[in-house]
Amino acid sequence: MLFRDRTDAAQKLLAELQRQQIAADVVLALPRGGVVLGKLIADGLGVPLDLVIPRKIGAQGDPEYAIGAITENGIAVWNEAEKERAGPIWLKKIMAEETAEARRRRAKYLPGGKRVPVTGKRVLVVDDGIATGLTMRAAVTELRAEGAAHITVAVPVAPQDGVDLVLRNADHVVVLHAPPFFGALGAFYTTFDQVSDDEVIRLLRA
Repeated sequence: MLFRDRTDAAQKLLAELQRQQIAADVVLALPRGGVVLGKLIADGLGVPLDLVIPRKIGAQGDPEYAIGAITENGIAVWNEAEKERAGPIWLKKIMAEETAEARRRRAKYLPGGKRVPVTGKRVLVVDDGIATGLTMRAAVTELRAEGAAHITVAVPVAPQDGVDLVLRNADHVVVLHAPPFFGALGAFYTTFDQVSDDEVIRLLRA
């Protein structure tokens, strides 16, 4: 185990960001787990906290196996080989469902709130870890399309191939541990409980 819990991971990640003198105008967290880290890091850097909400698209018949990810604004990234195997009617349906879910979550977590504008800003994107890299890459792709001037991704742990995937779109990646072999994200935490919607809302309002 590398981290006691998400708070421990956030403290260590903040220390590394400060050591590297990473500058940011806003922290954007991926809900739900990333919000725990995002809150502590945003407070530590003295910048606002907001959300970026990509949704994993699982394979047809195997929803736990990610073949892509889509954001609340409909920007999608794919494992292209796996996308080709998916039925086009099913794919259109699942994309619409996951886009709607991302928008529903923003409305629930930040009622009436649109994301802080990122045009021309230095953006720090935070999550509690990267598995395939698809959801983070979708988030970064959306922020790039919105005109972010510089995008840093910061996570406690990620497989090296996931880091490489995210670097296709981000300017910089900060990761505390990038093992060559990667199983479940929770294996790197002593405590990795699911974060509730209520906890996300509490953190965003604190």
